[in-house]
Amino acid sequence: MQILDLRQVHSKTLEPLFQEEARRWQDELFWDYRPSVDLIRKFIDSRSLGGSMAVINDQPAGYGYFVLEDFKGLIGGLFVSSQFDQAPVNQRLLQEMFTLLRSTPHLHRIEAQLMPFGTQLDPSFLSRFFRLYTRQFMLLRLADARLSGQTLSNGMRVESWSDRHLESAARLIQLAYAGHVDSEINDQYRTEPGGMRFLRNIVLLPGCGQFLPEASFLARPADGEPPVGMILTSTVDAGVGHTTQVCVKPGYQGHGIGRQLMEQSIQSLLRRGFKSLSLTVTAANSGAVQLYENLGFRTIKSFAAGVWQQ
Repeated sequence: MQILDLRQVHSKTLEPLFQEEARRWQDELFWDYRPSVDLIRKFIDSRSLGGSMAVINDQPAGYGYFVLEDFKGLIGGLFVSSQFDQAPVNQRLLQEMFTLLRSTPHLHRIEAQLMPFGTQLDPSFLSRFFRLYTRQFMLLRLADARLSGQTLSNGMRVESWSDRHLESAARLIQLAYAGHVDSEINDQYRTEPGGMRFLRNIVLLPGCGQFLPEASFLARPADGEPPVGMILTSTVDAGVGHTTQVCVKPGYQGHGIGRQLMEQSIQSLLRRGFKSLSLTVTAANSGAVQLYENLGFRTIKSFAAGVWQQ
């Protein structure tokens, strides 16, 4: 097995991997991954994407990439073709990227969310590098959604998303995730500037599909106070939505606001002819998992989120 730096190769070399990876995302997660592949191609050919590529018998076997953000490294992808023995290639690529990131000056944190295709990544191997959290990819067939039809009470109202709410939404993220397991996985949730970076990636950039404001909502008190709940939705394929964020401010949790926001988004998608909705959730967040299961979601894949902190 030969390992190459991604900045030493042209994207055409990786084309068989890109095509197989896009098929896997489509077949297993109902997600059109081609726009993401287009971005990866662009950054590889501009020599601006860190990462590694594995070559076996002169054939591309797998690749992984990472990006740097301030003092943090983000491992954004890891894929190995099913034509090869996947486990050793996955392990070698991950080890190479981890070593490269650890050698980066002033880097104090590494985050990774590793979606497996064809083989599960060995937790005992991953735990050598990361503190691990199990994440679930859940899917709902919208026609089977179990909707309560309830509305908000106590002077609360639901209103459509508007970009003018970006600042107050970033503040809401910081408040909602204080001490939450997801803020351990993604440190953007810990501060308002981090929340704003997250929102801009979701709302203004194609960070997780194409943002769908028509199915994104805020819950706020009728007296005009800042929002206390939020749901953001994207479209990831024709007729397929993806919930990219749902959160409720402490003190307002446990009153049905999260469920009402979910139902509002589901109803909006149904009116627009969507067939399914997906989301990801941390398994330790049992309340959220139960909410989604009560709505009719089912887990179709589990994957690992990892964090290394100096």
